[in-house]
Amino acid sequence: MANDHYFSATPESPARPRQISVTLAGRTLSLTTAAGVFSPDGIDRGTRVLLGSVPPPAPDGALLDVGCGWGPIAITMALHSPDATVWGVDVNERVLDLARHNAQVAGAANVSIGLPDAVPADLRFRTIWSNPPIRVGKDELHDILMTWLPRLEVAGDAWLVVSKDLGGDSLQRWLHDALGSSFQVTRSTTDKGFRVLRVHRAAE
Repeated sequence: MANDHYFSATPESPARPRQISVTLAGRTLSLTTAAGVFSPDGIDRGTRVLLGSVPPPAPDGALLDVGCGWGPIAITMALHSPDATVWGVDVNERVLDLARHNAQVAGAANVSIGLPDAVPADLRFRTIWSNPPIRVGKDELHDILMTWLPRLEVAGDAWLVVSKDLGGDSLQRWLHDALGSSFQVTRSTTDKGFRVLRVHRAAE
């Protein structure tokens, strides 16, 4: 239907799956996307900026992709860090099915894809990468970020890509105030109109 959004829990529009060729962690892969998901034609510009600018994720422990979509970020983390457990979370059932399928195709056996409630409540993360769903609205976005960022391990890092035109600078200021003195929030990269923000957990 026309009112489907990529953050709809159960899109009602026909899926119309399609194959796309992408390069993740240096590997060219044929993956599947569909209608009713974010960026069905390939890797969007923001995600490309994120993946092209961040350091490698932690080599082991628990890693997280918030708003995983059809899986490019979670799969990249998993291929870089085969000894880690990568969690990809989203609310759209269609993209969850796609991400599971794509992780299997990519040989990323260390990826676990599911709804946010599927992640153990006591789990802490060494690395978080995210192209967060800005268009859900400011209040809901803030709720999402404050659900996951406080679950960084001490010395862990989160890397978020946000369009400057969609509030990247104001989000940086808000995160600094909301997270408090245990976290350091800095701008790591500016590229193609996007900000990559680093959130570092310095202390409990």
